[in-house]
Amino acid sequence: MAHEDHERDHEPVRGRSSRRPGGPGGERHPGDTDELAHALTAAVRGEVDFSAAARALVTMDASNYRRVPLGVVAPRDADDVAAALAVCREARVPVVPRGGGTSIAGQATGTGVVLDLTRHLRDIVRLDPEARTAVVGPGVVLDRLRDAAAVHGLTFGPDPSTHSRCTLGGMIGNNACGSHSVAWGTTADNVHTLDVTTYDGRRLRLGPDWAGAPEGLREFTRAHLAALRTAYPPGLPRRISGYALDALLPERGADVARAYCGSEGTLGVLTEATVRLVPSPPHRALAVLGYTDESAAADAAPGLLPYGPLTVEGMAEDLVRDPAARSGLPRGGAWLFAETGGASPAEAQAAAAALARAADALDTAVVGDPAAQRILWRIREEAAGTATRMLDGAEAWPGWEDCAVPPARLGAYLRDFRALLARHGLRGTPYGHFGDGCIHVRIDFDLVSPRGVAAFRSFSEEAAALVVAHGGSLSGEHGDGQARAELLPKMYGDELVGLFGAFKDLWDPDGGRRRW
Repeated sequence: MAHEDHERDHEPVRGRSSRRPGGPGGERHPGDTDELAHALTAAVRGEVDFSAAARALVTMDASNYRRVPLGVVAPRDADDVAAALAVCREARVPVVPRGGGTSIAGQATGTGVVLDLTRHLRDIVRLDPEARTAVVGPGVVLDRLRDAAAVHGLTFGPDPSTHSRCTLGGMIGNNACGSHSVAWGTTADNVHTLDVTTYDGRRLRLGPDWAGAPEGLREFTRAHLAALRTAYPPGLPRRISGYALDALLPERGADVARAYCGSEGTLGVLTEATVRLVPSPPHRALAVLGYTDESAAADAAPGLLPYGPLTVEGMAEDLVRDPAARSGLPRGGAWLFAETGGASPAEAQAAAAALARAADALDTAVVGDPAAQRILWRIREEAAGTATRMLDGAEAWPGWEDCAVPPARLGAYLRDFRALLARHGLRGTPYGHFGDGCIHVRIDFDLVSPRGVAAFRSFSEEAAALVVAHGGSLSGEHGDGQARAELLPKMYGDELVGLFGAFKDLWDPDGGRRRW
């Protein structure tokens, strides 16, 4: 019930519900939306808005996809969420929980009822600096939590580039990461417990040691231990694609909350989260390392990890188009940005200098001055915007945005990926989290003509095969969504994808295709 199917042969790859307005095999008649709106208004205390303006505001996220919903509900609390789900369940209308709408793979859009979790469920309920935890609503914007934690010398480790507007609920739904994941991991690494309302009305508090497990989940896991231990690719710090069923293994703590992370709203609606906070080094330094090209920079990145950097970010010269910005960088055709931390400025700078000495780079710059660091980081951050346009002004699109491979394979993967772009006559400028083997790229796809869309599909299939050949994940940060869900059998095989569907059924027994 969380999302509608995409009408692909391989669905439900992520268990997306096939419920349609009006029941099996039919669409809800447009006139019935008044009845649905009245039923929701009577059931919830929050706002119910089926106007054209409200629907238009949530037709898109940051992806290439657009779907027009029936209406929008802004629940006030967990009781409201449960009430809205009950109405939609009775009406057989799909539901999409939505945060800041920053998703790049299309998972924050749907044709049923959108739950806007940002309007009311946005409280920092409690922040405990002693325990280093915070209890938050799903609509809390990341920067608001980080600002509150900073007063105590703490932070929430994952920091996507959309930190000023993305929400904790969306980050949990996508298992978001960010530039500091080499130090502090993914969102799943920083979650303690999650309060979830399932689409059939159960309220669960998820956590380690089977806490909150839906009925049958232990038995399901015991029956498939061999597959869960062997079917996931090893050595991938950024494996976001698919359900994280291996988090349920006994040797990994049978962590139901961790298994929920990255499920993109397909298992239930998050109503509250208890997350872990980490100490934030009071002082930072930055080592900028120049290399001949991006593959050389990628080859060097894993060798920096033993020095404990907070970030290892990479980009090539085709993303630095301002001559003034280029003049501020060390010699080279590509660069790594490695941030270090310390209790004092001298300690942070010494750590950056030690890392730079070990980097075997063409040229290096070690910067301790905070203002100078901000200037250099601005170059890296602006590269993300630069990637959306080619040199001739042509627009570049997401769609093959954020695969990840084992860091030791990144240089080889980038060489093969550039060759694949050339074979398809496409242009793109890779950059990203080199220390974790995660690459972002916008590509000048033609998404307007039928021929261009067919070419996009052909490229995506070949790119998926290339990622799998390098032992990688189709998504390393932004999730599968509509962009990659149907490609998951290429990564995981039919057996594990079948287990994904069975796992989904345990959370949402009435949501599967065979039920309707």
